[in-house]
Amino acid sequence: MRRLVVVGSITGAPGVTTTALALATAWPPEADSGVRPVVVEADSSGGDLMIRFGLPPAPSLLDVAAAARQPHPGSLLGAVSELPFRVRVVTAVPGHGPMIEAVRLLAAEAGRRVLLGEDSDRGTVLLDVGRLTGDVTPLLEAADQVVLVARGGAEPLTHVSTYGLDDGLRERRLTLAVVGPCPYQPGEITATLGIGRVVIWPWDTRSVAVLSSPGRRALRCEGLRTPPLMAAARLLAHRLVGAREDEPAAPGKGSDREAGGSGARRLAGPMWTGLVPVPGDDGSDA
Repeated sequence: MRRLVVVGSITGAPGVTTTALALATAWPPEADSGVRPVVVEADSSGGDLMIRFGLPPAPSLLDVAAAARQPHPGSLLGAVSELPFRVRVVTAVPGHGPMIEAVRLLAAEAGRRVLLGEDSDRGTVLLDVGRLTGDVTPLLEAADQVVLVARGGAEPLTHVSTYGLDDGLRERRLTLAVVGPCPYQPGEITATLGIGRVVIWPWDTRSVAVLSSPGRRALRCEGLRTPPLMAAARLLAHRLVGAREDEPAAPGKGSDREAGGSGARRLAGPMWTGLVPVPGDDGSDA
């Protein structure tokens, strides 16, 4: 069966779709017997990639969700489109109206079977759910790994702390990707929030521009001139691939997971920047 990696956020728009695309671009070619991953847009507020890249309205996630109710729904791969930088996607239509029901169908047992495929299927589904809602809870439970994207300030990290994520998810299957400048060291975030893996996601406007452009441009994922975002994505992708064999990182000692507890107060601690500078980038928040 396919590996399922859910990518989402608690609040705001920290770059969930960009993160999913970066992971797919940097996915190790030797993983999953060489089968390339598929990014599936499953954001109940509507998709972006169809308009961004001028893709046709069908096939889309609506077709996948509708087929899931049939006795023989067919393969998820029948709805795949190809982006200019060789990433396979299943797009979602814009607008939340039809997408709310599509995500509910996808989260049901029949929809999850379509995502995971048959026992003989190989590959990885990078499921972009946008902001977490109650409708995606079954998908979080079914996921092999969850990547939660958040900004690095006290407010967004406090939202992560108080959301009520399951302890088992926090400690064993969750990676928190903190975007851009961050005043806290990864170890401090781990200790405070009780999350097994915390990575600093580089603020790399050049790579983001390529991942957002319909022009056919390649992104280097290895070597000395690898852009910061793609280097971080490659490292995280390797961790996600090997997560079934790796032991989870232990949460830091003395963590306080309760809302308003001492752990929440610690988020006002010593300043540290996780910003990875990009030559020519002024680091402004676009």
